[in-house]
Amino acid sequence: MLIACPSCASEYRIDASKVGMEGRSVRCAACRETWFISPADVLAGHEAELAAQTETDPVADAAWEEATASVRSATDIPAPKAGWSAKPWKPVGKARRAIPGLTPSLAFGLTLLAAIPLVCLARTSVVRAVPQTASLFARIGLPVNVRGIEIRDVVAFNNPPEDDSPAELVVEADLVGVARSDAPVSPLSVEIRDAGGRTIKTFSVPPPRTVLAATETARFRASLPSPPAAGRAVVLRFADASATRPDPRVAVADH
Repeated sequence: MLIACPSCASEYRIDASKVGMEGRSVRCAACRETWFISPADVLAGHEAELAAQTETDPVADAAWEEATASVRSATDIPAPKAGWSAKPWKPVGKARRAIPGLTPSLAFGLTLLAAIPLVCLARTSVVRAVPQTASLFARIGLPVNVRGIEIRDVVAFNNPPEDDSPAELVVEADLVGVARSDAPVSPLSVEIRDAGGRTIKTFSVPPPRTVLAATETARFRASLPSPPAAGRAVVLRFADASATRPDPRVAVADH
């Protein structure tokens, strides 16, 4: 006969004769749930086994009906419907148990939480695929340098006019290779901003070299004759970098 666990729905094929007409307690091997198989369940199992047989014996059927009539009357079990037959049993294996209280939204949140460390470890690849995430990583203290070059130690100062030479703004910085391999160096852009932070002049400068090896440093220097008198700060970034990228460096112009 076929029985099913009321807790996890795991199904098992057992010999009804081993259960007996008195019934017995059984335990699910999947979830360890224990339940009682009643005489009514045993009787239904016997009837299912008889109905599943391809060859019928009228004498045996009549004897079985006579033998079980008293059991039906004592337990109020209705007679089986005509043409009823047991469904073929298929092994279902170990059923999965649902986690109590785990809603779809909570499951999604836990999955997302588990994925955060992996995303942080692979943040360089993430930023290459979705550049807008660079500012997000920078806000949580995990800046991403996809370029492989850092701009460090930016200084800006003004040289006063001399003889026939006008005043000159000088910008210097170090370009440091932080990638594991050679990194190409793009042209740089210098922005001059006023006291309100507005850009009043921008000019591009070629890089000191075209490629930087890992841990290599190259000194950058640029100059602008007759700089705007309202200039108060200098922003240095790579010319092909977006204004929202976290790689610009700011220096206050020394008058």
